[in-house]
Amino acid sequence: MRPKVCLLSRKAPLKLCATFKKSKSTTAWVGSTVLGVGLITSPLCGACVHNFGARPVTIFSGVMVAGGLMLSAFAPNIIFLIFSYGIVVGLGCGLVCAATLTITCQYFDKRRGLALGIVTTGTSVGGFIYASIQNKLIEQYGLDGCLLIVGAMALNLIPCAGSMRPLKFPGYYVKQKAALTCTDVLLYDKELETEPSVEHRTLVYIAKKRLKPHAQYMYDMRECLREPLFVAFCISIFLFSLGAIPPILFLEDVAQSEGLLEHVTPIPLVSITSAASGVGKLVLGILADVHWVNSLQLYAMTVAAMGVALLVVPMWKSYAGLQVLSAAIGFFSGNWSITSYVTTRLVGIERLGQAHGILMCFSGFGIILGPPVVGSLFDWTQSYDLAFYFTGCCLVMGSTVPFITSLLCRNLVNKEKNVLGDLDPDLGPEPQNPSECNRVTSVA
Repeated sequence: MRPKVCLLSRKAPLKLCATFKKSKSTTAWVGSTVLGVGLITSPLCGACVHNFGARPVTIFSGVMVAGGLMLSAFAPNIIFLIFSYGIVVGLGCGLVCAATLTITCQYFDKRRGLALGIVTTGTSVGGFIYASIQNKLIEQYGLDGCLLIVGAMALNLIPCAGSMRPLKFPGYYVKQKAALTCTDVLLYDKELETEPSVEHRTLVYIAKKRLKPHAQYMYDMRECLREPLFVAFCISIFLFSLGAIPPILFLEDVAQSEGLLEHVTPIPLVSITSAASGVGKLVLGILADVHWVNSLQLYAMTVAAMGVALLVVPMWKSYAGLQVLSAAIGFFSGNWSITSYVTTRLVGIERLGQAHGILMCFSGFGIILGPPVVGSLFDWTQSYDLAFYFTGCCLVMGSTVPFITSLLCRNLVNKEKNVLGDLDPDLGPEPQNPSECNRVTSVA
């Protein structure tokens, strides 16, 4: 689930350009930073959820998101807005996304894909409603008033955290309970009889014991990066984020620059994209649960289809065509709902938090770089055609990486089977180290 942000409709970016008198490539850093920071900090957010639990993290994220939005209403320049809106709100969105996805995967096993699809559909429904409401808020109260109202609405994240009852105690509370139940009296008496050097060794031992869970967390992250299919999935996510987010941000600008919005009151293209994304999340979530569907290949095919749709945008410059392409882009962007499902199949539920944090970090770098690059291409050519060709090619390349890696791993497994089949049966096969390449055919 991507962090949903405001300033996505056609009037907000134009309002930023007019207010701060900056170019599109500069103001694009505001939207890309809020998305990118929320994803780049996913390893930290995942560690917070692991140690403190989903409920406290969601409450804290609600305060951060609301505070950052309200603070952005008083931004004197674009640099302050990048900090208050991009960093503060982005970090809050990253925390709530990590908490929501983690607890959903913990609650559901058999229908995990459908559950993730339903949960992530909430962002699409909110985006569909908010895109229209935001235009009215900006017209009635201005951009500052819009940010204040949306910040107040973000406080509803706090009561939503009440339903996130943990199935097991997070690591922080387990350690606290163990500390309370230990034999404090015996430990105290023993420390009185020890020499300073022994006491020093005891403190070192306690420090190592407290750092052990964090070391295990880092070790699990390293093990995830040793899996070929997971690394290919990370590269695909990076290219997808680099090319998929800018079209959603700038489709309204394309329609306006072509004069397609004159004398009509159409449904905003962002609303169409959000509605189609909700449908895509449900459909793809249901398909991911089908036993004969390979979820990694399903994700790669949706990325390729979205890339083709982006390549068609410069050739279809009518509002009806942009509506159809917006629906297609939104539907295939619903593949974001199955990223946690694919990650679970690749590394297991035990390492979901660590792997998902790494995956979202790759995505964050792509999101931060994407909109400024597209804005720079527009400033250079005064047209979005080259930008859409660039983003479409990024997605097509991102779809080929998992396919090629799966093919290489499958060939490696078949070659190992042939070698083992030629061995003397009396000797028996040698022990093999497990690898994700050996599970490539079981990823579904």
